[in-house]
Amino acid sequence: QVQLVESGGGLVQAGGSLRLSCAASGRTFSSYAMTWLRQAPGKEREGVATIISGGSTYYADAVKGRFTISRDNGKNTVYLQMNSLKPEDTAVYYCKARAGGNDYWGQGTQVTVSS
Repeated sequence: QVQLVESGGGLVQAGGSLRLSCAASGRTFSSYAMTWLRQAPGKEREGVATIISGGSTYYADAVKGRFTISRDNGKNTVYLQMNSLKPEDTAVYYCKARAGGNDYWGQGTQVTVSS
């Protein structure tokens, strides 16, 4: 069982920055594939960024060049640095861990970008 706790959400003006954190339990965090997803009101949940155990990263086209996913295996934490935020980035952001063939989810953190 993997537990995930997100933090760092909040209200920011367009053009601003936020950094989300997701702290994970488990002794094999370095082997987890970690993904940030988001869900805006009335929309489907969508993938934002993924970082795999080897450190390779993948981004949705909508956030390329603005968001950066990273991980600190010593702290069992994955981060999402979000720059140049836009109102359309407003959503609940979720952290997901893929571990042992199973998916584990955090509770989500709200990000609101005002215009």
